[in-house]
Amino acid sequence: MKFEDFEEKTLCRQDIFKGQVIDVKCDTVTLPNNSGTAKRELVFHNGGVAVLAITNDNKMILVKQFRKALEKVIYEIPAGKLEKGEDVDPQAAMSRELEEETGMSAAKIRKLSAFYTAPGFCNELLHLYKAEELTKLDNPRAQDDDENIELCEVTLAQAKAMVKSGEISDAKTIIAIQYWELETYD
Repeated sequence: MKFEDFEEKTLCRQDIFKGQVIDVKCDTVTLPNNSGTAKRELVFHNGGVAVLAITNDNKMILVKQFRKALEKVIYEIPAGKLEKGEDVDPQAAMSRELEEETGMSAAKIRKLSAFYTAPGFCNELLHLYKAEELTKLDNPRAQDDDENIELCEVTLAQAKAMVKSGEISDAKTIIAIQYWELETYD
């Protein structure tokens, strides 16, 4: 089948909400093969970065923090949103987030992947990097004013056990752990 066999053409778009992090819109679309119309509620996001930060003793750095949308504390890899204009250099944004959240910089950085977080309704593209040869900085950038985080370090086996137990339930972190495991056993 061709693209045209799947494409939903937008008839009209309504702005629902314009925020600092996301915009919400509602599209009325024609369905493929003229089979009718439908509404699509869409979230537009500038994208983000995340980092699988591996310490010199082969442990992964996790950030423990409260997430309001979930009303609970979860474990995640260091990550953050791309500010306007940063989409041209997501690696620089990742280095900034690594420094802000861990107080470290990395001598070795490699892009692992870029993936959509929730393509059924959102266009957010997350760039995932691996950072190694970490160095603690004397005067790192400050954390964001609204961040309250705690760092912890885990081995691959501990990270996998945390996924299995549900202690790690964040998709980007699970994907990062999978990349780490693939590279470890390749």
